[in-house]
Amino acid sequence: MKLWQTGGAVALAALSLTLAATPASAHHSAAMFDHAKIVTLSGTVKEFKWMNPHGWIQIMAPGPAGPATEWSIECSSINILARKGWSSKSFKPGDKISLSMHPMKDGSAAGFVLKVDTADGHSLTDHDY
Repeated sequence: MKLWQTGGAVALAALSLTLAATPASAHHSAAMFDHAKIVTLSGTVKEFKWMNPHGWIQIMAPGPAGPATEWSIECSSINILARKGWSSKSFKPGDKISLSMHPMKDGSAAGFVLKVDTADGHSLTDHDY
């Protein structure tokens, strides 16, 4: 085999490996959520974050002992939410909502949203359950 053919074969092999490589997924696992449980919270929106890779709802919900607890509720990507009728203006601070979610396995004040019901009777779903 001639030298240029060997170099060409090496270059072709390198190009093939480059094209075959796939980027590693940056998405995290959903293993921290208890998918066997559904919890409903009613409270007041503190903040709605319309951002990727996930939207977030910060909600203040009354705790069992009285004072309100801030919950961090993860949503899908804004692309998925938009296809389901959500927008950056779906919720604003002070809105009263009720939401269903899969809670965290560790019992912390967080979860993954399934459905949100607004005070005016609208419902927005993220995941079917």
